[in-house]
Amino acid sequence: MLPAKNIFSYRKYWASRFGTAPFLPMTRAEMDQLGWDSCDVILVSGDAYVDHPSFGMAVIGRMLESQGFRVGMICQPDWKSAADFKQLGKPNLFWGVTAGNMDSMINRYTSDRKTRSDDAYTPNAEPGKRPDRAVVVYSQRCREAFPEVPIIIGGIEASLRRIAHYDYWSEKVRRSVLVDSKADLLLYGNAERALVEVAHRLAKKEPVASITDVRGTAFMLKSWPEGWALMDSTDVDTPGRVETHPDPYSMEPAKNAPPPAADGSQPVQFVRKPKLDRSKTVIRLPAFEAVANDRVLYAHASRILHLETNPGNARALVQRHGERDVWLNPPPIPLTTPEMDGVFDLPYQRVPHPGYQGAKIQAYEMIRFSVNIMRGCFGGCSFCSITEHEGRIIQNRSEESILREIETIRDTVPGFTGIISDIGGPTANMYRLHCKDPKIESSCRRFSCVFPGICENLNTDHAPLIQLYRKARNLKGVKKILIGSGVRYDLASESPEYVKELVTHHVGGYLKIAPEHIAEGPLSKMMKPGIGTYDKFKALFDKFSKEAGKEQYLIPYFIAAHPGTSDEDMLELGLWLKRNGFRLDQVQNFLPSPMALASTMYHSGKNPLKKVGRDSEDVFTPKKSSTRRLHKAFLRYHDADNWPMLREALQAMGRRDLIGNGKHHLVPWFQPPGTGLNAEGRRKPEATPAGGKSLARPVGTRTPQRKPVAGNPFGKPAGKPIGKRKP
Repeated sequence: MLPAKNIFSYRKYWASRFGTAPFLPMTRAEMDQLGWDSCDVILVSGDAYVDHPSFGMAVIGRMLESQGFRVGMICQPDWKSAADFKQLGKPNLFWGVTAGNMDSMINRYTSDRKTRSDDAYTPNAEPGKRPDRAVVVYSQRCREAFPEVPIIIGGIEASLRRIAHYDYWSEKVRRSVLVDSKADLLLYGNAERALVEVAHRLAKKEPVASITDVRGTAFMLKSWPEGWALMDSTDVDTPGRVETHPDPYSMEPAKNAPPPAADGSQPVQFVRKPKLDRSKTVIRLPAFEAVANDRVLYAHASRILHLETNPGNARALVQRHGERDVWLNPPPIPLTTPEMDGVFDLPYQRVPHPGYQGAKIQAYEMIRFSVNIMRGCFGGCSFCSITEHEGRIIQNRSEESILREIETIRDTVPGFTGIISDIGGPTANMYRLHCKDPKIESSCRRFSCVFPGICENLNTDHAPLIQLYRKARNLKGVKKILIGSGVRYDLASESPEYVKELVTHHVGGYLKIAPEHIAEGPLSKMMKPGIGTYDKFKALFDKFSKEAGKEQYLIPYFIAAHPGTSDEDMLELGLWLKRNGFRLDQVQNFLPSPMALASTMYHSGKNPLKKVGRDSEDVFTPKKSSTRRLHKAFLRYHDADNWPMLREALQAMGRRDLIGNGKHHLVPWFQPPGTGLNAEGRRKPEATPAGGKSLARPVGTRTPQRKPVAGNPFGKPAGKPIGKRKP
């Protein structure tokens, strides 16, 4: 593999003489104003063009521009023909194709497979502006427009679908997106390092088919490379019965063995398995056809993929698709702090392209006054795709770069009122946290640094972040710095000083955290800490809020119907919510995203967090729509529409004692008229259990449920603050 070269050390392409574009052009007219006769690279995206470092295509576009390339943008084109893909002319070097900041299927469909009514990345939230499986569709249209131009795909959709993967919406295992899109190269993860290398090599007229040695890339193998040793994935983690295959590294009787003894016995000698050079070893995963038809092999392949994600020790992977192989090089080397600063210091306008004529773009409004201070996440939550995409090693910006960006927002962004809505990232408080020993970090193969407990080798010092907070809020013209990113509360609890700083100065009344559940079953499959950790953090939060003289509340997030969750687990969570006075407004069912470990559990019924085999641990997942609705209903026990369903479930579970109007009951007997949901989720006046006897008491014989208080996200009755109610 090529060593990591500073991404800003390349000699600029000749077109750098044209200078920096105010906005990367979206039309021919804009190209004419810039004096361009053509684009060197054209980026195609499923998102609207917002020139802001929180939007991936803006980062990629500005990064390529910094290397001297002329970059055009085709955003949310009409994909029904190739016409829109021809509007900027033929790109001189390559197409760059992405679905946008989200997987196009997750962007368009809910966890219940219902079509979403809006799109946060589209002007005025208009839905239907991108196709399903956008990377595949856009690549096809690019090929139709200019067949001879190389196509490079990337972004989160391509990244999470780089090998054979379970697709929740079609309920089957799909091929690598590289195969379906017929692209020439796939870049996965945060791709600045790979992209810059590939772009300069293409600019030197190197054929795209010969670019096979760049980290963070995947391609269709043309011929087997010389000098590479092949290892079967079953040598890394044996799943059990598999098709027989030749193993060149198995222990075999030595050649020229001594003759048999007089009694006919044969002294057996073995040749030791050679020690392989990891940098020149590729692991063969079970073929697409195998994992598509064998759920245990699918779980096995998923586990191997996740074991090979540390840039310090990851090996290349190869997976057969029909008659061809998809080859994945090891992950890219993380960016250094100077490189991160360079990426975020590029000349972003920090507003949407003027061609949208002031239309509101919800995703932009959310991050308009926020600052991203780091990348990556070592939490490894099994349901989350951040680790799979950005990696476990935290990539940090310098304090100076972050403060400089805050000043830029203050001085240039329209509508700034002095409040920074967030300084964070995938997690608010992983800034500058890292392994204490680089050697240990480079050899580690753990899925998480904080599960089942915080690793003893992890530096959890929050001092640099505390210092950053203090300097940021003391900048001239800055009235308040809020923390909008989710706080990893198990880490925060290790630093009471950080919690005090956070609670005293950076909470705007509410703070988001994500316990996700309270029961051991689902938590062990999520790779999340036990609820005791939440209690510890809450005690610190309440203590320091009181010392600051502030009434502040935690906003917890929970997931229903996650693999490993039983009806009893959800009941336990519902009771916990009621005891603690939480009335959740927005809740979600588990959505299996491509490549996530929890999605592997959902599809295979096996636990890939442990060694996978035919007889290894099975994982139950609630899949029936009725069960998923019930699990979601437990989170909204206070919603009268859910009471008939909950009453019926409680009776079936032998917990009729939880039906009533006391403090220890979960749901009441009475049913307000016009409320209640039937099995299809539609309203009906009253629900009747299987026995035929109505559980409802006459309307008016019980005090009706109090209405939620305006402005209170939990709908708490007035005068009873959240979290103050006694069990």
